[in-house]
Amino acid sequence: MTGPRPHLALTCGEPAGIGPDLCVLLSQRMAAHDLGCDITVLADAPLLQSRAAQLGLPLVTSERFHIEHVPLAVPAVAGQLDVRNAQHVLALLDVALQGCRSGRFAGMVTGPVQKSIINDAGIAFTGHTEYLADACGGVMPVMLLASSTLKVALVTTHLPLTAVSAAITPEVLDQTLRIVDADLRRLWRVAKPRIAVCGLNPHAGESGHMGREEIDVIAPAIARARAAGIDASGPWPADTIFVPQRLDQHDVVLAMYHDQGLPTLKYTGFGSAVNVTLGLPVLRTSVDHGTALDLAGTGRADCGSLEAAVRMAAQLA
Repeated sequence: MTGPRPHLALTCGEPAGIGPDLCVLLSQRMAAHDLGCDITVLADAPLLQSRAAQLGLPLVTSERFHIEHVPLAVPAVAGQLDVRNAQHVLALLDVALQGCRSGRFAGMVTGPVQKSIINDAGIAFTGHTEYLADACGGVMPVMLLASSTLKVALVTTHLPLTAVSAAITPEVLDQTLRIVDADLRRLWRVAKPRIAVCGLNPHAGESGHMGREEIDVIAPAIARARAAGIDASGPWPADTIFVPQRLDQHDVVLAMYHDQGLPTLKYTGFGSAVNVTLGLPVLRTSVDHGTALDLAGTGRADCGSLEAAVRMAAQLA
């Protein structure tokens, strides 16, 4: 790696989940291996100490890995959600974002959050991606997950299936294709990204017999993108684009909705895949899994995805 050593913010995430466990495990990884960056962990400091004691592991701090205390509202118990700590989870994101925008941090890595408990607290929250986009002035974000062999971006993210078709508009597709093309060039240095665009319906609509979204919305967006110099192709049937012969010819797959693209990505790289938010004015990566409340405090959590997210943030920064 060339240039200055990046300084990243790491948010602990839901305090009752495995986020604290992962921070403890990562502290040991950082002590044993150079991950190419310095890390400030944003968390409740006593929580990390108590979770480390619960796991029977040391919390190893150093100049490269240190903790910035952001207090909980009430003490957290592993595996037991508490609505009173919902605001704490968002405060971690706010501190990280402020630090990124001020130049203090080169990027942020986010631990898993529990959307339901934040909503139960009366706070409208659909996910990290949307929250950070709103906090950055309402920019349009694009969720992309990357493993060592595959990148999948999403047109829509956390929506019920009944709302997906209406959300796939010409404007959304145009902007999504521009963002994916621009950020693969900017972040991954791909000279001319090859984007495979999925259809929405089975068999990409079967020439209109199983839905007209491909004909009326998706194919015209691909044509506009190509006219603008973006190497987009499709619409491809989602059940045949994820085969090696097709993937070898593309740099990224653009899926229409969450569960169209991510099951394949997670099958090929779960535990080592990284969530990257495109379209933001700051760099953000995250783990590819949830809070795993049943694993919190048990010693069975695996920090592989978090380590991958840190390494990727350091490389992209």
